[in-house]
Amino acid sequence: MKLEFFKNIQFTKLIKAEGRLREFNFRNHLSALQKDICSVNVTDDRGNRIVFEMQKLDTGWKIAETQLPVWILENENNFKQLLEEELK
Repeated sequence: MKLEFFKNIQFTKLIKAEGRLREFNFRNHLSALQKDICSVNVTDDRGNRIVFEMQKLDTGWKIAETQLPVWILENENNFKQLLEEELK
Protein backbone atom coordinates (compact mmCIF):
# COMPACT_ATOMS: atom_id res chain seq x y z
CA MET A 1 0.00 0.00 0.00
CA LYS A 2 1.35 3.40 -1.01
CA LEU A 3 0.72 6.43 1.20
CA GLU A 4 0.57 9.86 -0.36
CA PHE A 5 0.87 13.09 1.58
CA PHE A 6 -0.40 16.43 0.32
CA LYS A 7 0.28 19.87 1.73
CA ASN A 8 -2.53 21.89 3.21
CA ILE A 9 -1.58 25.56 2.93
CA GLN A 10 -3.62 28.07 4.95
CA PHE A 11 -3.06 31.79 5.43
CA THR A 12 -5.00 34.90 6.39
CA LYS A 13 -4.63 38.39 4.94
CA LEU A 14 -6.25 41.72 5.75
CA ILE A 15 -7.51 43.43 2.61
CA LYS A 16 -9.33 46.74 2.38
CA ALA A 17 -12.69 46.13 0.74
CA GLU A 18 -15.71 48.43 0.66
CA GLY A 19 -13.96 51.01 2.84
CA ARG A 20 -12.87 48.71 5.67
CA LEU A 21 -10.27 46.08 6.45
CA ARG A 22 -11.60 42.56 6.11
CA GLU A 23 -9.97 39.29 7.07
CA PHE A 24 -9.77 36.89 4.13
CA ASN A 25 -8.90 33.26 4.92
CA PHE A 26 -7.27 31.27 2.12
CA ARG A 27 -6.90 27.48 2.03
CA ASN A 28 -5.16 25.62 -0.75
CA HIS A 29 -5.55 21.88 -0.28
CA LEU A 30 -3.03 20.40 -2.67
CA SER A 31 -4.29 17.01 -3.78
CA ALA A 32 -4.29 15.06 -6.99
CA LEU A 33 -7.95 15.95 -7.57
CA GLN A 34 -7.94 19.63 -6.57
CA LYS A 35 -4.42 20.87 -7.15
CA ASP A 36 -5.48 24.14 -8.75
CA ILE A 37 -8.33 25.20 -6.44
CA CYS A 38 -8.17 27.53 -3.45
CA SER A 39 -11.01 28.06 -0.99
CA VAL A 40 -11.50 31.62 0.33
CA ASN A 41 -13.83 32.84 3.06
CA VAL A 42 -14.67 36.21 4.61
CA THR A 43 -17.47 37.68 6.71
CA ASP A 44 -19.82 40.39 5.50
CA ASP A 45 -21.11 43.35 7.53
CA ARG A 46 -23.76 41.20 9.23
CA GLY A 47 -21.30 38.49 10.27
CA ASN A 48 -22.41 36.00 7.61
CA ARG A 49 -19.55 33.97 6.20
CA ILE A 50 -19.09 34.13 2.44
CA VAL A 51 -17.24 31.14 0.99
CA PHE A 52 -16.00 30.96 -2.59
CA GLU A 53 -13.34 29.21 -4.64
CA MET A 54 -10.61 30.48 -6.89
CA GLN A 55 -9.29 28.33 -9.70
CA LYS A 56 -5.88 28.50 -11.32
CA LEU A 57 -6.12 28.88 -15.09
CA ASP A 58 -3.50 29.56 -17.76
CA THR A 59 -3.95 33.30 -17.19
CA GLY A 60 -3.69 33.06 -13.39
CA TRP A 61 -6.10 32.73 -10.48
CA LYS A 62 -9.77 33.53 -11.17
CA ILE A 63 -12.87 33.56 -8.96
CA ALA A 64 -14.98 30.54 -9.89
CA GLU A 65 -18.38 31.88 -8.71
CA THR A 66 -20.34 34.79 -10.15
CA GLN A 67 -22.99 35.38 -7.45
CA LEU A 68 -20.73 37.28 -5.04
CA PRO A 69 -20.84 40.79 -3.61
CA VAL A 70 -19.24 43.46 -5.79
CA TRP A 71 -16.59 44.26 -3.16
CA ILE A 72 -15.24 40.70 -3.49
CA LEU A 73 -15.22 40.73 -7.29
CA GLU A 74 -13.43 44.10 -7.31
CA ASN A 75 -10.54 42.60 -5.30
CA GLU A 76 -9.90 39.64 -7.60
CA ASN A 77 -6.51 41.05 -8.68
CA ASN A 78 -5.45 41.44 -5.03
CA PHE A 79 -6.39 37.81 -4.34
CA LYS A 80 -4.49 36.70 -7.44
CA GLN A 81 -1.31 38.50 -6.30
CA LEU A 82 -1.57 37.11 -2.76
CA LEU A 83 -2.04 33.54 -3.97
CA GLU A 84 0.87 33.72 -6.39
CA GLU A 85 3.07 35.21 -3.66
CA GLU A 86 2.14 32.65 -0.98
CA LEU A 87 2.19 29.55 -3.19
CA LYS A 88 5.62 30.05 -4.76
